[in-house]
Amino acid sequence: MEAVVVDYGSKLLKAGIASPDQDPPCIIPTKMKRVLEEGEAAEGEGTGNVEEVMVDTVVRGFVSDWDAMEDLLHHVLYTNIGWEIGDEGQILFTEPLFTPKYLREQLVQLMFETFNVSGFYASEQAVLSLYAVGRISGCTIDIGHGKIDVAPVCEGAVHHIASKRFEVGGVDLTNLLAQELQKSNPSVNLDISDVEKIKELYAKCASDQLEFEKMKNSCPAEQHTLPDGQVITIGKERYIVGEALFQPHILGLEEYGIVDQLVTGVSNVASEYHRQLLENTMLCGGTASMIGFERRFQSEANLSTSAIRPALVKPPEYMPENLARNSAWMGGAILAKVVFPQNQHVTKGEYDETGPAIVHKKCF
Repeated sequence: MEAVVVDYGSKLLKAGIASPDQDPPCIIPTKMKRVLEEGEAAEGEGTGNVEEVMVDTVVRGFVSDWDAMEDLLHHVLYTNIGWEIGDEGQILFTEPLFTPKYLREQLVQLMFETFNVSGFYASEQAVLSLYAVGRISGCTIDIGHGKIDVAPVCEGAVHHIASKRFEVGGVDLTNLLAQELQKSNPSVNLDISDVEKIKELYAKCASDQLEFEKMKNSCPAEQHTLPDGQVITIGKERYIVGEALFQPHILGLEEYGIVDQLVTGVSNVASEYHRQLLENTMLCGGTASMIGFERRFQSEANLSTSAIRPALVKPPEYMPENLARNSAWMGGAILAKVVFPQNQHVTKGEYDETGPAIVHKKCF
């Protein structure tokens, strides 16, 4: 049985049998509905009035509700993937930057003690994303739903001292867009799920800061009809989503933009690696697919004061179009074809002998 690869985030979980040149076959939301038992009340509600509540299984990239994660994985592995109880296979998980040790141990414990897997492995998303474009060294800027990770990777290992994690992501950009649309459409009642779809349809990135300022004053407006029939006007607001990544003060953050963060991080690595890292930069996450985003990133990179300027990796032609969105899963599929056949993974016997701490020795 081929190994299963699971890449979970704050918005989506991606899973499937390891097939490196294909998109993950199972992509489902990580937000779940929890049905309350009789007499149980949701926080802030009286008993008997609420039947179900929404649960955020993953928050800012990390598992926050393990009961919900167990239910989600049970559905994915046995219903979607087709595992049978008593005949579970091997599994590889992707990990976000700076995953705490106790979360790694909880995951491996869940897999062996609840799901009875025959083998386990975990690897960081930055490393796997580079594997997907045929690199073992480079830099990744992963703009997830709940966080942004900037990570230099040297010879297949994340250089943690030079990496940075930001507690902002696509959800914060959606909220920003909602605020701006509400200002220009005060009579429209906006649902955040509608704003998310508007962001995906209309958001664009200005070619530079000068164009952004120009668009703030004279941007052609379009009308969009919401599912409930309300009509909303979208103009300059479409540009603020991408601009916030290069001017974080728009989000209220006292931080440099993503290009400067990348260059600053790499400066903490030995100078002989700078060219190899910066000239193999990869943009990951759904936001990276925004119209004009890659062009703006390269434009800002060309203005960098760094002696070696960042350059984006061109993905192999045989890889799917959604590589930026699914790169960690695809890299995981590549790695799964190596670690399990070569017995580099955590086995059931090793787990039984050592316990959850084995994950730190075998998965690094």
